[in-house]
Amino acid sequence: MQTTTIVIDPAFRIGEADRRLFGSFVEHLGRCVYGGVFEPGHPAADATGLRGDVLALTRELGVTVVRYPGGNFVSGYRWEDGVGPVAERPRRLDLAWKTIETNAFGLDEFMTWARLAGVEPMMAVNLGTRGVQEACDLLEYANHPGGTALSDRRGGDPYGIRLWCLGNEMDGPWQIGHKTAAEYGRLAAETARAMKLIDPSVSLVACGSSGRGMPTFAAWEATVLEHTYEHVDYISAHAYYDPTDGDRPSLLASAVDMDLFITDVAATADHVAARLRIPRRLKIAFDEWNVWYMSRPADPDRPGWTTAPPLLEDDYTATDAVVVGDLLITLLRHADRVGVACQAQLANVIAPIRTAPGGGPAWRQTIFHPFALTAAHARGTVLRVEPTGPSHDTRRYGEVPSLSAVAVHDEERGELTLFAVNRSDTDLPVDVDLRGLPAMRAVEHLTIAAGDAVNTADSPEAVTPTSRPAPPTDAGRCTLHLPGPSWNVIRWSMEKM
Repeated sequence: MQTTTIVIDPAFRIGEADRRLFGSFVEHLGRCVYGGVFEPGHPAADATGLRGDVLALTRELGVTVVRYPGGNFVSGYRWEDGVGPVAERPRRLDLAWKTIETNAFGLDEFMTWARLAGVEPMMAVNLGTRGVQEACDLLEYANHPGGTALSDRRGGDPYGIRLWCLGNEMDGPWQIGHKTAAEYGRLAAETARAMKLIDPSVSLVACGSSGRGMPTFAAWEATVLEHTYEHVDYISAHAYYDPTDGDRPSLLASAVDMDLFITDVAATADHVAARLRIPRRLKIAFDEWNVWYMSRPADPDRPGWTTAPPLLEDDYTATDAVVVGDLLITLLRHADRVGVACQAQLANVIAPIRTAPGGGPAWRQTIFHPFALTAAHARGTVLRVEPTGPSHDTRRYGEVPSLSAVAVHDEERGELTLFAVNRSDTDLPVDVDLRGLPAMRAVEHLTIAAGDAVNTADSPEAVTPTSRPAPPTDAGRCTLHLPGPSWNVIRWSMEKM
């Protein structure tokens, strides 16, 4: 076994670990809302229909931001349908997912849920079938203190929503109201200007590419930002990684693609900034990402135009959890440019939290664990880690490093955390040089080894992190032993003198 070496030093600073990197996503899709976060009559639901068991798991997951209400859904959504007395709300066709939307859950219910979950809302406006006026109306309803027809209709205190998405995946031909880059860029700029007249404190996200493989990738960002750069705070990126073809080595290297995606978008944004003579560097909102079995055939017998049918309810393996852990490492490695990230989605739909229909329980999928542990321990300054060691070939990405890693140093608490993925099929020894830090003592090493096991309602803890012996540290050096393939979190604490 060839040894990998890494140096962890506080001088190798990338940036602060923004708490907004640990976001999630709730869309009116399948059973994410109805039967997920909201299920009136369920034994765990409160008087308003919000499921307490899902709320508890959301808090345990460590989610900080939740994007709502879509996703493809938002491009045909009339936000007014989801406010006011529930009995008076209209039932509508949802063209995005070919279902019936009851509107029993809308903005007011979401804001109540967000407050109970302790998360920051990230609202998306419809720029598919609607435009500037409707976006301004929604912002006025949500944030204006009162004294106008829309803000008075809300009642109560302003919601104070700070993060807003200017549409969703408008580069995609599947999107309702799909537009060219120039069409969308102009509309997004007009909408941004108007929204900031209502509330200058809002932060706005322009739609970037819905995938690095899109034929318009990079050209889309360049054109959109030519229109919007001075008016927005983020450009979005979306990426999903599909295990369906069974190519495990490539799947385990998915973070290589995410890394290139972030680098390319940042370079494109910086090019536009240079052309426009704007010194400010735009950040990226990676507000949709996950493993998704996209190539699985759809259910041919599913009837159309039903309410909250089970859609995209992937059962995640331990291997998928390793990939999710590596994607989180990549987001942290770009903490200087990625300011928001949202794993899609929260409940049932390609989600870390699953619920059984018909009043059944909620449980943690395998991918829940790397997210929860990263959110819990990635606090402080992100430190660049550049492994020197073996690599291996993959069909999709060519030669890739066998070790992917990042460190986070919480100087105030005297704690250091290393997140590491061994992508190879063999065990990997890693020599760690900690001599640039105060004397440290390893206190914990947790691992999820890749495999085919999944968590189910009947076996909800088939896959959980396993504890390994904390490696001894001698004169600022230690050796880790990482199973192959696996996701790992190793924590050190500053020794008391």
